[in-house]
Amino acid sequence: MSDAAFTRNELEALLLEFHAGKMAPEEFARRLLDAQVFIPIKDDRHGIAGFQASTQAEPLLVEDDTGSSILVLFSSPDRARDFLAAFPGYGGGMLAEFSWILRRMGSGISIAINPDQTPGFDLDPEMVAMVAALLPEEAQ
Repeated sequence: MSDAAFTRNELEALLLEFHAGKMAPEEFARRLLDAQVFIPIKDDRHGIAGFQASTQAEPLLVEDDTGSSILVLFSSPDRARDFLAAFPGYGGGMLAEFSWILRRMGSGISIAINPDQTPGFDLDPEMVAMVAALLPEEAQ
């Protein structure tokens, strides 16, 4: 059986392929741009569960031991369930392309995809900047 049989989607297959050394880092970064990720979003207090009524989504940011910010993403909503149990209020979320998220986040932030899970991947701020540099310019 191949690793692909244990994956839930294309992003997980991509992560496994990269971890296995089957592709160069630049190819991984280019393919990651088009990958769909699940971004946990804080639910509004008095809204419908899982429905974001405000126009300002609040993604899940955690701090590491040094106080640096990490944006937490998942390859699918079900991958997020156990992790999010420790973060009340983050029952909602949305699916988006990784490139869409990169265009909207600030600099100096790390990204964790499927934290403490296999397959997972952590990008430090320098790697986030390297992947963001591969973004095509948006049409005006």
